Amino acid sequence: MEVDGIISAIVIGIVIGVLGRLVVPGRQRIGILWTILVGIVAALIGSAIAGAFDVADTKGVDWVEWLIQIGLAALGVAALDRSKARR
Repeated sequence: MEVDGIISAIVIGIVIGVLGRLVVPGRQRIGILWTILVGIVAALIGSAIAGAFDVADTKGVDWVEWLIQIGLAALGVAALDRSKARR
């Protein structure tokens, strides 16, 4: 992976993580770095899932891919928040 790919993954991860965090109701007890990491992982896994269903590359905005990524980020944020709450 090149430098521009890493930078774009971080930027997309920030956006996906924040959107996923906004979807989860209530206050989350995780920091911004965890949100970014969850967003990056959700973006990568969501892209792979969208590619498997052949909806990753469409003409215009890839709404289905974005929805998959945001949904995965919301699940990740909620799961991490629950694990932090149990401690």
